[in-house]
Amino acid sequence: MSFNPIEISVIVPVYNNPRDLEECLSALIASSVRGSEIIVVDDGSTDDSPKVASEMGVCVLRLTKNSGQSAARNYGARQAQGGVLFFVDSDVVVMPGAINRVLTALKERPDVAAVFGSYDARPRSKGTVSQYRNLLHHFVHQKGNPDASTFWAGCGAIRHSVFDEVGGFDEKQFSGRVEDIELGYRLQHTGHRILLDKGLQGTHLKKWTLRSMVWTDIMYRAIPWSRLIVQSKKAPNDLNLKGAQRLSVVLAGLVVLFFFLAPLRLQLLELSAGALAGVILLNRDLYWFFFRQGGFLFTVACIPLHLLYYLYSGLSFLYVWFDFQVRGPVVTLPKAERRI
Repeated sequence: MSFNPIEISVIVPVYNNPRDLEECLSALIASSVRGSEIIVVDDGSTDDSPKVASEMGVCVLRLTKNSGQSAARNYGARQAQGGVLFFVDSDVVVMPGAINRVLTALKERPDVAAVFGSYDARPRSKGTVSQYRNLLHHFVHQKGNPDASTFWAGCGAIRHSVFDEVGGFDEKQFSGRVEDIELGYRLQHTGHRILLDKGLQGTHLKKWTLRSMVWTDIMYRAIPWSRLIVQSKKAPNDLNLKGAQRLSVVLAGLVVLFFFLAPLRLQLLELSAGALAGVILLNRDLYWFFFRQGGFLFTVACIPLHLLYYLYSGLSFLYVWFDFQVRGPVVTLPKAERRI
């Protein structure tokens, strides 16, 4: 009888999300290969999430209290036997063959330490905000540099040895707040390569509202990511930090500024319209993608949402930059040599 060592451990953190978890695990089980294991880390749920996972026959680990995604992922990694750790969010349904695709990518590219993918272009929730938010993520990742400068843990894998080497996910300063991006910064800092595999995709099940989108983007992405940029003095020209996006932030601010100053001088409306035209021109590929996915009315609805996104992202960065000038570093970036 031959012994088949575990090659890859799929780690799914979950907190009070039994419905999505069942669909997530069904896809992962269907995608399983010999030498793989699936680990669900229940982050102190108060509902049936751990029961759902247990009934589906996967390994279930439980934290006694809700500790955040970083702690849940790190705990799963400590128990994992695989040489590769594949992190999947509980509201993501991976494509068929996803596990084998990850293994193949890392076997064929021994120089690569981590690989991640994107949401697909078929988000489950049909609301305009949900469609906009999830399709934006898909588009940005599909246009990203394959030789990536960051990491995404919604559907991303990393060699176990490298994960231990760099110290895993930060559990204090960035837990639940761009902890995967911060991990990517440490991977880059220590000379490890990260691959963006555009063919590695999963359907996002999350339903967004305008309020949840703005709150999440500001508090859990824009502000902590701005702190990473300001303190590390590193803003890669990739994903949603490309030059066109940075210029769009400035133009979106001018659109709003000139519009509200227009009652004082009507000519400013022309400048506001010109700035808006500049945003549309810079983002024409994205808006064309929206048009192909949802038609004219959907695209028209997405443009103000995108302007709002640029506006609060820019204001968040300015807030962090001014705060840094006044008070200095608010947090200390984790050292790459720290061990979990």
